[in-house]
Amino acid sequence: MRGLSEAKWGFVTRRLNEHVETREGATAGSSANAPKLGEFVVATVAALGEHEYLENPNGRRERMYPGDVIVGAWGNRYATDFYEGYLPGAGDEVHLLTSGGLIGSVASAHTSKGAPTVLEVIGPLVDADGRALSADDVAVSVSESARPELGTVVVLGSAMNAGKTTTTSAIVRGLTRAGLKVGAGKVTGSGSGNDMWSYLDAGAAEIADFVDFGMASTFGYPTDRLVSTMYGIRDHLVSKGAEAVVLEIADGILMEETRVLAAQLPVFADAVVLAVGDALGAMAGIKALAAQEVTVRAVSGLVTASPLATRELAAATGLTVLTPSDLVGGAALELLAERAADRIANLSPA
Repeated sequence: MRGLSEAKWGFVTRRLNEHVETREGATAGSSANAPKLGEFVVATVAALGEHEYLENPNGRRERMYPGDVIVGAWGNRYATDFYEGYLPGAGDEVHLLTSGGLIGSVASAHTSKGAPTVLEVIGPLVDADGRALSADDVAVSVSESARPELGTVVVLGSAMNAGKTTTTSAIVRGLTRAGLKVGAGKVTGSGSGNDMWSYLDAGAAEIADFVDFGMASTFGYPTDRLVSTMYGIRDHLVSKGAEAVVLEIADGILMEETRVLAAQLPVFADAVVLAVGDALGAMAGIKALAAQEVTVRAVSGLVTASPLATRELAAATGLTVLTPSDLVGGAALELLAERAADRIANLSPA
C-alpha cells in the first residue's frame, strides 16, 4: 500500500469528495488486475506531453511534473479532434487521455495534438479493506422518474466543436434570466469539468453529468446504461428542484452512442436544438435526425458567428437559427412555449 498525501486528484474522482471517509482512507494498491472501465487508478507521471495540467475536482488546473503521483480513472475516449483511446492491454503504454484524469492508451490522435502524457501505473485505488474502488461505488442514488414542470431541452451537435456547450449554456442563461430554476447536465463524453463549469457560470441552479452516475467516460459502456443515465440525470435534476432541464449530448450525431440517445428524444425531449458549424452540416444533421423521428426545433452553434452563414442556413433549412445572444435574450423561452405557455407568458428576461 502507498499513501496519497501528496497526490494530485483528477476531476473524474470528484465524487470521492462526497465520500470523505472513503477518500481519506484510500491508498494505492499493488494489484496487477486488468484495467476496468471506471475503476480509479494511481499512477506517476513518467513524461509530460500534450497534457501538462491536471484539472482537480474543484476545477483548478494543477501543473504536473515528472514524478508526480496522480489519481484518475480508467476509461476510453472518443474525440475526433483530440485522442481516440482505450483501456490498455498487456504491455501497452499508459497515457493521460483528458486533463480531468481519464487514463488509457492512445490509439490515434488529431494531427493538431502532440504526443500524450505518459504514465506509469502504481496500482488501483483501494479502500481500507484493500478493495479496488470505482466510480460506480460513489455514484448518486437513483431518483424517482419525473419530468420537469416546464420541459426538457436537449442539445445535439453535427460534430465536435460545433458549439454545443456554448449553445447549452446560452439556453441555461436565457431561462435563468427569466426567473426559472434550471438544471443542466452533460449526458455523454469524457471526464473533464469544462462543460459543467460553463453551465454553472450561466446560472444553472443544479448540475449533473455522467461522472455522477458512475462513469469517468461514457465511450464503451452498453447503450442501455447510457439511456438510463440520460433519464437518471434528468430525474436527479428534477429531484433537486429544477423547473426546466437542459441536457447536452457529446460528439456528433454520427457517433453510435449519440444515435442511440437521439432515438429516445421523440418521447424524452420537449425541444431539440442542433448545434452546427455550417449550413451543409445542418442539412445533413436535420435529415439524419428526421430518420429517427426527431424534430429539430432550432439550429445554433458555431455557424452563427457569421451573419452571412446564418442567413444561408435559414434559407436552406427553413428553420429558426439562433445565436447565443438570441437565446440569452429571450429565444430560450420560446423553446419551451408548447409545454409551458401559460407560465412563460408571464415571464420576460431580466
